[in-house]
Amino acid sequence: MPKMKTNKSIKGRFKVTGTGKLVRNKSGRRHILTKKSGNKKRHLRKETLLDDQHTKLYKRLIGVS
Repeated sequence: MPKMKTNKSIKGRFKVTGTGKLVRNKSGRRHILTKKSGNKKRHLRKETLLDDQHTKLYKRLIGVS
């Protein structure tokens, strides 16, 4: 059986933590930033954990067991 290819779009968007969880960046920081408050933009800078229902699928696509 051939090896499973890594999904490069998923690999670029997520990092795997030491405990095996996936970390992602928050959305809303690309454009139209003038109307957003500094407090809002500061909170959007922080990374957040991916929810559990998608973690299993995305880990398989990245190639992490």
